[in-house]
Amino acid sequence: MFKIESLLSARLFLYPELVEDRIYFISNLSGRMSLYAMDYGGSVPEPLLPPDIALQNPHLIGGESFNVFPKLGKILVNLDRDGNEVYQPMLIPLQGGYPTPAFGDQFENYQVLFGNGDPDNNLVYLFAASLKEPVNITYQANLQTGKLVKLATSMYGYFPDTNTQNHNKVVLIEGYTSGDNTAHLWDAGDEKTKLIFGKPLDERAEGEEVPLNSFQGSSFIRNNDGLIFNNTLLDDCGSLGFIDLQNPGEIQPVEMRGILHTGTGEFIGLKHLQENRYLASFNIDGCDWAYEGSLDEDKLVLNLKYVICGKGELSNGVLEHISYDKSSDRFCLSFSTATSPTQIYTIEGRERNQIIRHTRERILAVPSSILSRGEDASYTSFDGTRISARLYTPSEDLEFKQPWPLVYYVHGGPQSQERPDFAWFSMPLIQFLTLNGFAVFVPNVRGSSGYGLKYMKQVDHDWGGKDRLDHVYAMTEFLPKDSRIDTKHAGVVGRSYGGYMTLTLAFRHPELWSAAVDMFGPYDLFTFLDRLPETWKTYFYIALGDPEKDRDFLIERSPRTYMDQVQAPMLVIQGKNDPRVVERESRDVVEHLRGIGKEVDYLMFENEGHDVLKYENRVTCYNTITDFFKKYLVS
Repeated sequence: MFKIESLLSARLFLYPELVEDRIYFISNLSGRMSLYAMDYGGSVPEPLLPPDIALQNPHLIGGESFNVFPKLGKILVNLDRDGNEVYQPMLIPLQGGYPTPAFGDQFENYQVLFGNGDPDNNLVYLFAASLKEPVNITYQANLQTGKLVKLATSMYGYFPDTNTQNHNKVVLIEGYTSGDNTAHLWDAGDEKTKLIFGKPLDERAEGEEVPLNSFQGSSFIRNNDGLIFNNTLLDDCGSLGFIDLQNPGEIQPVEMRGILHTGTGEFIGLKHLQENRYLASFNIDGCDWAYEGSLDEDKLVLNLKYVICGKGELSNGVLEHISYDKSSDRFCLSFSTATSPTQIYTIEGRERNQIIRHTRERILAVPSSILSRGEDASYTSFDGTRISARLYTPSEDLEFKQPWPLVYYVHGGPQSQERPDFAWFSMPLIQFLTLNGFAVFVPNVRGSSGYGLKYMKQVDHDWGGKDRLDHVYAMTEFLPKDSRIDTKHAGVVGRSYGGYMTLTLAFRHPELWSAAVDMFGPYDLFTFLDRLPETWKTYFYIALGDPEKDRDFLIERSPRTYMDQVQAPMLVIQGKNDPRVVERESRDVVEHLRGIGKEVDYLMFENEGHDVLKYENRVTCYNTITDFFKKYLVS
């Protein structure tokens, strides 16, 4: 039988940055996430941090994991302590070393994110969230002098979106919930920021609804007098727009020519490269497409000339990260699929036809032919809504007898999307389950990203509502029609919001499940909201519910309300240092269930946060989940 160690033998290669013929990247080569460098073309990776320091998963941070500043001879790294997410900007020498605080003890009581680094001027933008009160401060920071320029303060947060080349102007985005943004302009010559798009929350009448704009990913054009940006006002799935900063109320569409892909998905956004050249990115049916194009500023037309990702070797998968090196005019990226691990590539040449692979990671002792690529299993839900989904099944070569027991996998977020991405936690688990004879169903029910803003927003203030009914419909009406699947022997598993939904489904619909695995899922929405970091509460009070105004709703949607109905044995998994769903939340589930005589196992990792990242913990976690399902689902 196959071992999870075979799948995990493929190390992660994440967040590559090409700087002066050196590739800097994050990897778990040592069994924990850390920072490395290697020569362009390949060399033995060199560790840049001490072995006792672990980096966070770049997917969770919300800002940059690191920035290289060659003129300064330093690397700026964002570090926390074993997943507690109290990020602090630290500096190490370019050749590696022990990290020191970039700004002394200035941010001792803050969680700090950074981005928009400018290596030529040693500048970076910081977003500092207080750990004691709902206050977020945005700074322009000089790494060479240590000078901090405060740009704005907000309880919701002003995220730096773009800046002029001389850094005299900065666009700041204040976001309330997904898609509900306002854009502000900071000008070095003005005392206050200027509203340039949207209507601030505190200026709205009670109950007033405003159009959701999703304003983000902007770039200055026309001598800094205008902005192009991604928005959902012109197209629910995202499109390019332009505003004149002298008359910012009107959006003009920016046409994109040369699109080659087909399918359903979203325009992710635009990234300025240099001069009039841009990188345009799309998520199509869960897979990434990226084009390089040139912008005609007068005609407002973006001509997409070259496919960077989406064809050939770089197709049917996910771009974990892509960066651009101006000096060498090369792209550097990390890419994976459902069956192949992350690899680092560079894309170069005038016609972008040179694809150079710099890593050779592979899964050991498991032929690629028996890994599951998945099949489309989309369905029409109870109210006519199309739900995108995939079904991963065991290879015929493994000769598992049909019908296969079912594992129903719920992604997190909730405004996220399950994609064919070997860099994320779920894909090795899905593959390991199929190697052990399980069929794995992975739906992207309403509330998921990747299918337009309206689809994604349906979960706001409706956790456990129509999203739950989408899952129930799949289990009662859709999946039973597939004779290959044994829905009478089904287990459900999910992480974070997926853990919340796992608890909801196991407690409210106990007849559907023979086993359930909750990974750091909220079970009591009141305690969950109360235990959140202070700066997060403003968002969740809007997107989930206010503990005072929405008391009855939160009671009705809390898994705790129904937990005495559970029938299936449960496994609960938690990281001790998790700041999002604190360990006490999962321990409450376990203690309550044990108190009423229910069968429940508890797996708690002392050195993890809102993820399971360290090698030995991943081995334990995957094996425990799989053995649990084998015990209760295999007759």
